Parts: sequence; C-alpha cells; structure tokens
Amino acid sequence: MGAIERDGYRFEPEYSVIEQNGAIHVYHEGEFIEELPFSFSGKQPELEQIEKLVDEYCEQKEL
Repeated sequence: MGAIERDGYRFEPEYSVIEQNGAIHVYHEGEFIEELPFSFSGKQPELEQIEKLVDEYCEQKEL
C-alpha cells in the first residue's frame, strides 16, 4: 500500500497486523503534520478504508 498525494499533501499509511491498528502519517511539502490512527481486521486494512480516511481529512481541512 503506497502513499496518496493530494494538493501538496502526502498521506503515508503504515499498519501492524499483529496489533490490528495503524496510522496514516500526513506530510505537507515534506514536513510532518499529524498522524491519523485507525484500526482494522484481517491481514491488512482495505484500500477503501484508507481512502475514506484521507477523503475525510481533506474535507475537514478543506484541501
């Protein structure tokens, strides 16, 4: 699962299968902004779940 880029922002997901949680690290122009935690079930989070979290972040921040 790779990074997602939108309007100068970069969203880099990482996750732990053992702990069943993860986070999306948000960067703007290479500078770390914040971390968006999430949980999931199964062998990995679904791409739709990651995209939804990114969409919600962008809507909230009006990117």
